[in-house]
Amino acid sequence: RFWVRILKEHAMFIQSGLPASETDLIQEAQSFVDRFQMLQNTLDNVDVIGPELLRELQQAVMEIIDFKRRILRRLVQCQLAGNLFPLLIDHITREAVHFLNLLMEKQEHPMAPFRLLADEESFWLRIMKEHLEFVIHLLDPSERTLIKEAEDLKTEVARVLETAMDLASMSQAQPQMFPSLTRFTEEVLFTVMKVRDFKANAYDMLLLCQILSIIPTPLLLDHVRREADKALERIGQLRDRVSV
Repeated sequence: RFWVRILKEHAMFIQSGLPASETDLIQEAQSFVDRFQMLQNTLDNVDVIGPELLRELQQAVMEIIDFKRRILRRLVQCQLAGNLFPLLIDHITREAVHFLNLLMEKQEHPMAPFRLLADEESFWLRIMKEHLEFVIHLLDPSERTLIKEAEDLKTEVARVLETAMDLASMSQAQPQMFPSLTRFTEEVLFTVMKVRDFKANAYDMLLLCQILSIIPTPLLLDHVRREADKALERIGQLRDRVSV
């Protein structure tokens, strides 16, 4: 349910950032909004994902990944204008791939628990860092205090991400115990919580018209705040699994 809503909103953000002349892409984005809304409605009324629904989810996610990559290809080849950062499209493509991997998880060999935790931390920390970078670029230059707060937080996240990538590489040795990783996970959770709180505060201020920016909709800040909540939930679950 979480990821289907996220991907629906990705399509909405793409649609709003496309130039009006790109009618085919705008219509295709709308078709993904409608498709994921239907999947969201279906998931709200089931307790178990059966094989048919699972295949439908996998197919929808694979197709939106292809859609995002086609847009990214045109952006980096300077064949598409609009208000879409190429890194943003790459960012939301990685999120869709992550969801697809989760959908495929039961069909493949499970990853060793320490490697799964380390990879998850690296994935989410990169996502958090990029969220801050996008917000920095969308704030009005006069918002110097908020920009400085976001930049300082981004620097902190980047430092923690570098360590996470080191530990993820080490985890490929498949250790039976990895105390340094479990200690580091507490630092990851603390850092992500700070990012989550920054996003939540920014969302509240935007609703009250207390921020000058070109953020297109408060939904964008709510979207990235929900992703931070998901990161805290997922990393916490994996930490508990390796701590047993």
